[in-house]
Amino acid sequence: MSDTTASLRRKIKSAGDLQAVVRTMKALAASSLGQYEQSVLALADYARTVELGLSVCLRDRGLATLRSGRQPATAAGGTGVVVFGSDQGLVGQFNDVVADHALKTLAALPGNPLAWAVGERVHARLQEAGVPLLGLFAVPNSVQAIAELVGRILLEIETHPGGGEDMPWHIFHNHPQAGALYAPQSLRLLPLDAVWAQGLADVRWPSGNLPEVMGDGSGTLRALIREYLFTSLFRACAESLASENASRLAAMQRADKNIDDLLETLHGTFHRLRQTGIDEELFDVIAGYEALGKHPVPRSDRPP
Repeated sequence: MSDTTASLRRKIKSAGDLQAVVRTMKALAASSLGQYEQSVLALADYARTVELGLSVCLRDRGLATLRSGRQPATAAGGTGVVVFGSDQGLVGQFNDVVADHALKTLAALPGNPLAWAVGERVHARLQEAGVPLLGLFAVPNSVQAIAELVGRILLEIETHPGGGEDMPWHIFHNHPQAGALYAPQSLRLLPLDAVWAQGLADVRWPSGNLPEVMGDGSGTLRALIREYLFTSLFRACAESLASENASRLAAMQRADKNIDDLLETLHGTFHRLRQTGIDEELFDVIAGYEALGKHPVPRSDRPP
């Protein structure tokens, strides 16, 4: 019995230590989820301002101003892809969901996909599927690190020998939903075409005083387009990180509940075994007492 209760004590201690780790990870996931959700909300106002500026420039000059003087693409047939995943585990089907969505979408697109993966887990998933990979980016570990990652992605797009900004580029990431749910989402980032330009040109100005572009309109348009690309990538990364932490939070909540159930079972088993041991010892004492009562010790054998 002592070996059994000792084993149960070790299991209870191990489960308690594991629960402490799980609850710490749950608190970290909840904290990270909050900051990434706030960054998405804060970015919305800035993105709206950029879109309004683009609507003014495109209404006055059109997309042809941006493309004037640009050299045509030197290569064709490729489709650039940026897939946001995770570096760490304990996120359920997070990476599988976004990778499957990317593969399904790319199968319907012309040209051979050339992918950048953000996160080792989704990189491995795309590699297993046979997608040609251009490289791997580490997942940012804070809101402040997102801007650096976005800048590196934009630099890779601009300098890519397959056509850069004239090459089709698509973004795939998980978008957070109510509770701990998320859904895969895709966005065609480039090239900027007449449909995109017309959509922004039709954006209604919020006041009755229409603005005018002063100075170099082409330079202003290019600067705003770069900000548009930056905000699009920043939002995709922040939403992916929010979804990742929501998935991890849900996984930790399930693990915490499972450990609670396990501890309850272990404690119940331990108390039953302990009570059984106590009962057996009491029965032995009673049996001994009754045996002594039926067969008293002779007087000659009694101590003086």
